[in-house]
Amino acid sequence: MKTVAYFNCFAGVAGDMALGSLLDAGADLDEVRAMLKGLDVPGWSLDTEQVSRRGLAATRAVVGVEDDAVSRTHAVIEDLVGAAPLPGRVRDRALAVFRTLAEAEGAVHGTPPEDVHFHEVGGHDAIVDIVGTCAALETLGVDEVRAAPVPVGRGFIRCRHGLIPNPGPAVVELLARARAPIQGHDIDAEMATPTGTALLVTLADAFGPMPAMTVTGNGFGAGTKIFGDFPNVTQVVLGEVPPS
Repeated sequence: MKTVAYFNCFAGVAGDMALGSLLDAGADLDEVRAMLKGLDVPGWSLDTEQVSRRGLAATRAVVGVEDDAVSRTHAVIEDLVGAAPLPGRVRDRALAVFRTLAEAEGAVHGTPPEDVHFHEVGGHDAIVDIVGTCAALETLGVDEVRAAPVPVGRGFIRCRHGLIPNPGPAVVELLARARAPIQGHDIDAEMATPTGTALLVTLADAFGPMPAMTVTGNGFGAGTKIFGDFPNVTQVVLGEVPPS
């Protein structure tokens, strides 16, 4: 049997929400931390907090950093991840996500991917979110990722450069490159972040309805924003399907 993780991102997706959903679904936090410790990146922590979003129990992945202003180029991050003692599938998935993100950010800012600085997606916490999510998938034995269409809000987003349109240019570029489906919502909030979107468009083999499978688990990863009348969480559903 093949294990599938389906990300039902009805309220959006961010790196910490994807990671939180997998930890809520049973990914071993200590194993995830152990893999992250193999990276030559000091000054971070990863903890969880049990929260409620509109009456729905969820896990919030809490990433702590000593200096969240740290800025690293994609080339530096590629070397860090490539040199770490990670399981092969974790390394390959994480490198692919960072490459996808660097190419999209580079296209938006007119910069070669290798020179893209990841300060805008959080420095330390982007590394923990991306490598941590790939590590969590591995602890759950996930062979294939699928996802629902990516939801986006409207209006503007404030970043280091000032106000930018919502959805952000990097998110739109990521979706366009992957030809991934999008779902607009009448909400003045950033529903899909570059890190969360990069995880989905890189790791998902397909977008669409939940596949036919035998459900083996599920989890909810909490976001920090509070929306109108639905919980701000990313849901992951785990299941088994016969090998193709």
